[in-house]
Amino acid sequence: MPQSLVKNYIHLTFSTKNREPLIIDSIKTELFDYLGGVCKELESQPIIVGGVNDHVHLLFNLSRKIALMSLVEKLKTHSSKWIKGKGDEFVDFYWQHGYGAFSVNPKQVEIVRDYIRNQETHHQTIAFKEEYQQFLKEYAVDYDERFVWD
Repeated sequence: MPQSLVKNYIHLTFSTKNREPLIIDSIKTELFDYLGGVCKELESQPIIVGGVNDHVHLLFNLSRKIALMSLVEKLKTHSSKWIKGKGDEFVDFYWQHGYGAFSVNPKQVEIVRDYIRNQETHHQTIAFKEEYQQFLKEYAVDYDERFVWD
């Protein structure tokens, strides 16, 4: 086949270091737009970016031209530098070292989009740590609890 055709929907999530509530309302929308812009620059079309004060979720179509690990590194590096330039209150802003990335069936894209859109409501009853553990369980990811959190 002479052409490479790819359609990989990815649900990516990562938190601030130690789940510090540093994504304040005054910066949230701009940060989400910035993260989506980084995805676009890397030819990974964002579908939705959202989250709450201690973590983000991104749903995007991963480009065939970039490894997921590279995309995540660029997302975190660029956005961390960007947010630190937004004011003294962000000087200690860092993302956690790790991340969770989960494949999404094309038939489930709308469900995941709604899930990300409703993060504020969702997190009134569940913390990020529990949410993340649910993802790991749902996707049958083997992990060592000692190395999941930083």
